[in-house]
Amino acid sequence: MSEMAEAIRQLISEKGYSEDSVRQTIERALKAAYKRTYGTDENAIVIFNDDMSDVSIYSRKVVIDGVYDPVMEIELEEAKKLAGDSVEEGDEIDILEDPKSFDRSAVATGKQTAHQGLNETYKNSLMNEYKDKVGEIIIGYHQRERNGNIYVDLGNAGRLEGVLPVKYQSKLEFYEKGDRIKALIVDVKPTNSGIQLVLSRSDPKLVSSILEKEVPEIADGTVEIQKIVRDAGYRTKIAVYSKREEVDPVGACVGLKGVRIQSVIRELLNEKIDVLKWDPDPVVFIKNALSPAQVERVVIMDAQKRQALAIVEESQLSLAIGRQGQNVRLANRLCDWNIDVKTVEQAAEIDFSSVSTVQTARSLFSDDEQDDYAEITTVAELPGVDADVAALLKENGIEEIQDFIEAYDSDSISIEGVTKEALEKINRLINENVEFVEEEVEAEKSEAQQPSQTDAAPAAEEEEYFCPECGAKITLDMTKCPSCGCEFEFSDE
Repeated sequence: MSEMAEAIRQLISEKGYSEDSVRQTIERALKAAYKRTYGTDENAIVIFNDDMSDVSIYSRKVVIDGVYDPVMEIELEEAKKLAGDSVEEGDEIDILEDPKSFDRSAVATGKQTAHQGLNETYKNSLMNEYKDKVGEIIIGYHQRERNGNIYVDLGNAGRLEGVLPVKYQSKLEFYEKGDRIKALIVDVKPTNSGIQLVLSRSDPKLVSSILEKEVPEIADGTVEIQKIVRDAGYRTKIAVYSKREEVDPVGACVGLKGVRIQSVIRELLNEKIDVLKWDPDPVVFIKNALSPAQVERVVIMDAQKRQALAIVEESQLSLAIGRQGQNVRLANRLCDWNIDVKTVEQAAEIDFSSVSTVQTARSLFSDDEQDDYAEITTVAELPGVDADVAALLKENGIEEIQDFIEAYDSDSISIEGVTKEALEKINRLINENVEFVEEEVEAEKSEAQQPSQTDAAPAAEEEEYFCPECGAKITLDMTKCPSCGCEFEFSDE
């Protein structure tokens, strides 16, 4: 086998190049050397053996009597010596060229062309291989650092390089030369010698990819990751869910004695991870999202603006808010709600009367009818509610929706025949089908309690007096309202 044949074999079998790419590269290299020697490659013909074991290059020349251009033409007598007496003027014949006869500069040009062609072929091959791997994890080793960016050796003789930019690094992670780095591929860029993979250690998808490898239930779809939010280096919150009631999604992710989640934590260099159960009920989900804090109650302050109040014990306040507000900030992003956290004592000072119990549910109409609303005040009026459960609640004094909300939030419903799942379903129906409407409750109350001259009793000792500002009951010996602090004085008319 010739040297050329051996080179072809190595390129195909050992280097992994395709047969077509090798064929095109060698053809371009030979033609480049030919052009360097003769000034043109228009008449250069490259022919490969059927088994790609060897290659030859020919000059195609026109037979002519009286040569003007020796590169493109050949004398008739010379052509007859090469191809026989049957050759006539005007015919074309192919004359075998020996690449070894090319001058040094032509050979160098051919080699450079071949090198560039192979590089381009290899680069395209890598691009095709890795462009579909964006979002996957890759492992490399710290090679060098420049301007804070870490360059990662991914093998392939240096033609495949990874870069971990500063903005994609985890805040508390530090690496030294030779350290192993597991990162997520977020982009692929071509370079002069190959390709560069842009890596990330801060992307939430890195956590989900690692968790999927540790938890078979996620890999087979039994457990789903609903959402992940992350403050890289500090804390990650993961909301998980399973359609199968017998499967505990949180337990599956944590593993026996925490062995599964500990593997993920080690990969993230001891970053804190909260795994919690996703719930369609925002009240339940917000409670879960604020873990590890224990939440006493969640009040939906404005459903349209997605504002909620989480009420916790004094001992749980700092845990719920987190260091520099980190825990509640991540909970906000996880739930997509604006969550305010207050203690039980602070919440006692809030006037919740402006959050009315009046609920409205949108009726279903055809396209040619206008939207309308039907007022709902009782549990039994909720669409899709279990009538038997509603009847049991009514028998135990929980008929109005407001009564149910207060009892449900305080976890004080304990009725035989009414399961926890049934209560959760009713709460979910409320959140899905009704909205809170603010009312001027205090204004109406004040107006209702204003004293009227026509109602005054004829006897002074039997008369009742009320504060003109808030409507609270006052007596003749007072100079300041005990309720609102308004100052006043009595005079005889």
